[in-house]
Amino acid sequence: MKKLLIAACHMALMVTGTLAGAQDSWPQKQVRLIVPFAPGGASDFTARIISQALSDELKQSVIVENKGGAAGNIGMDAAAKAAPDGYTLFLGNVGATAINPSIFGAALRVKPEEDFIAVTKVADVADVLVVNPSVPVTTVAEFITYAVANQNKLNFGSPGSGSQNRLEMEFLMKEAKFNMVHVPYKGGAGPAMTDLIGGHTQVMFTTMPSAMAFIKAGRVRALGVTSEARLPELPTVPTLVEQGFPTMVSSSWQGIFVPRGTPAPVVHRIFSAMTKVMAQKTVKDKLTPGGVIASTSSSPEAFAAFVAAETVRWGKVVREGSITAD
Repeated sequence: MKKLLIAACHMALMVTGTLAGAQDSWPQKQVRLIVPFAPGGASDFTARIISQALSDELKQSVIVENKGGAAGNIGMDAAAKAAPDGYTLFLGNVGATAINPSIFGAALRVKPEEDFIAVTKVADVADVLVVNPSVPVTTVAEFITYAVANQNKLNFGSPGSGSQNRLEMEFLMKEAKFNMVHVPYKGGAGPAMTDLIGGHTQVMFTTMPSAMAFIKAGRVRALGVTSEARLPELPTVPTLVEQGFPTMVSSSWQGIFVPRGTPAPVVHRIFSAMTKVMAQKTVKDKLTPGGVIASTSSSPEAFAAFVAAETVRWGKVVREGSITAD
């Protein structure tokens, strides 16, 4: 028995040493940050800013790799299948990780809560309801009146079938009793915004980074934001709450995930590095003009619990609205 105890102690020390070594030695090469959407959207905007700061923090290059398509599922699948060694990070958002499981069901090859380790939330992104300037409205109430008078004649875009932006519009249509044609895009709000500006669609909910420059340039018109309070960057644009929709408070949050099996010390090293990065004033100052608020979790476990709660929350919306992938 004494020999077994000694052997067990030696084994424990070896394991502890190996884990500590994994944490101390990581990273020793380039790290990639997979963004499951095309360039131009909120995820890409956030990734470009934090990747440089993370490179400086880790003393290793962090490259952004856009893998858009299938409402974020293509990039998510690639990230889940990557080696669990800490050299592939996944910038997941509410749509890909918390909504897609309900939208796609058994057809979704990746099970986010099973195939990833949640590391930390990094950002909260306000959403905004915007219209093409040709639509003769300036408020949400005016838009609803216009949409009711033009049932099924308007097109609304979204970054994908499982995106929060799509569900926000579905909720608004249900509440105000009107219908429009959904036009999903293959990941990223950039392509959807391009078509809105071009008049191929008339309206959409989108993230602030995707819309801010175009709002200020007058190429799209902002009707309302989904944040609890008005945004400093758009002080004249009222919230949806102010305009009669008290439950329409939402955020297109984003967070860092790694493939299941990544060593715990490496996970905590990534968590620590991201916490430091998101606390930097220079990072916050770069994110703020795009309507992005730096926001981190207290621990990987806390972030995992948050993602689980969001999955339940949006799953209920999907079921009640009988929403499916287009």
